[in-house]
Amino acid sequence: MTAQIENLDIPEGMEITGELPDGAEKVLTPQALELIVELNRKFNGVRLERLEARKERQAQIAAGADLDFLPETAEIRNDPSWQVAPPAPGLEDRRVEMTGPTYKKMTINALNSGAKVWLADQEDANTPQWDSVIGGQLNLLDALNREIDFTSPEGKSYTLAPDEELPTIVVRPRGWHMPEKHILVDGEETSGSLVDFALYFATAGQLQIEKGKGPYFYLPKMESHLEARLWNQVFDHAEDSFGLDRGTIRATVLIETYPAAFEMEEILYELREHSSGLNAGRWDYIFSVIKNFRARGADFLLPDRSDVTMTVPFMRAYTELLVHTCHKRGAHAIGGMSAFVPAKDPEANEAAFNKVREDKSREAGKGFDGSWVAHPGMVALCKEVFTETLGANANQIENKRDDVSVSAVELLDVKSTPGSMTEQGLRTNVSVGIQYLRAWLEGNGAVAINGLMEDAATAEISRSQVWQWMDAGVELDTGVTVTADFVRQVVTEEVAKLPGEEADWKDAVDMFLSVAVAEEYVDFLTLPAYASMP
Repeated sequence: MTAQIENLDIPEGMEITGELPDGAEKVLTPQALELIVELNRKFNGVRLERLEARKERQAQIAAGADLDFLPETAEIRNDPSWQVAPPAPGLEDRRVEMTGPTYKKMTINALNSGAKVWLADQEDANTPQWDSVIGGQLNLLDALNREIDFTSPEGKSYTLAPDEELPTIVVRPRGWHMPEKHILVDGEETSGSLVDFALYFATAGQLQIEKGKGPYFYLPKMESHLEARLWNQVFDHAEDSFGLDRGTIRATVLIETYPAAFEMEEILYELREHSSGLNAGRWDYIFSVIKNFRARGADFLLPDRSDVTMTVPFMRAYTELLVHTCHKRGAHAIGGMSAFVPAKDPEANEAAFNKVREDKSREAGKGFDGSWVAHPGMVALCKEVFTETLGANANQIENKRDDVSVSAVELLDVKSTPGSMTEQGLRTNVSVGIQYLRAWLEGNGAVAINGLMEDAATAEISRSQVWQWMDAGVELDTGVTVTADFVRQVVTEEVAKLPGEEADWKDAVDMFLSVAVAEEYVDFLTLPAYASMP
């Protein structure tokens, strides 16, 4: 059963081209649709300008320029007087945050997990399939109304635990680069970011206000403080349109691009009335390092993905600067995602839990106020580890980490990363990338592969590293040089190891090769993949 578009109160100038799932009218309300129109007319042009600015900076880097702290914003960094807004209701204690897509089963499991916060992901752990865009918003609304349930094909029933306080919901909309092709305004595709924001803010976000919290967001993939300024202008407009006090909306920014690491204070400053801190988005950060410096030779060649841990020099510099920056300005610093998932094998399970404990202990010791896990089975462990440091305190913002002093040279010190470029690493990138892409094209954005929760960010690392090694003609540990022909050979050999028929993998293989061995590097794998979706 589907909803009928003609039953919606669609504003003048808007066209909806996607078929509506049942119940869509609950989130495609007149207020939400009008807000989409307003935001796209007012801000979409600026968004496109900011995306062009990314390309200009990329060209400068390719020509030999390095990233650095901006001289024109030194006054902001040197001014000790400004602070971000105090923590918003429901965001004071963030010692463990569960992250995952907004599919119905995942929504219920996340809200039953015992986490303090649930990152309801409409981005990397989701897919931009139209059903997911609308269905995710419906699930959030139904969850807040405690009207959500799910029965698996095997007959297992999932419901919210009765009378339990739900984790605070923080929604991650799509990044500025993603369009929404099923909603047109004045004949043009809309911004996926603005659509996701408006649908949540105008519906479930208003319920959150009634419940004493608010519409809270995680902002992904920004590359500059000017992109943060654009989000702040969007928030101001939405609050004014709905008659809300300034700061009702709150946003945590994922520092998951290389350029953003040099503008952390400026990003906090632009969002200061709406800011809830920064998060160390480790996987996209690694992807961004490869992406931005892919043509700069040996100094920016990374070893196997498994060797790029949070303790290597350039990653350690980035995370310590993040904690120091946040606490200096009174903001939360949230650690990165542990991708390990519990295994059925006891030995593998023990190893996974030990790695998560080690990771979270390191983060808590470095001053982070909380961290992410990708599976409900890891929530209790993360909470336990951070409680060992925080005790009864909600956070450790008072730990200013004044011992930290990080230079641009340290942030750029990729060449000191220990590790090797191996044929097994290449094969892992190929196999994981193709397995993930198949799931993504079928509508599943979060997939457990080899004991790790893979999402779009880790798929981006896989295909980008293959491209970079090929472009640089890297010689692997086996003596083989990475070429396009060798990558194609590895693809054939790795797909043969996967279950099912070769034809089952064709679309994923074609998509992977289209970005991994392309002559020109594709900025985001999800853009051509989305274009291929109906």
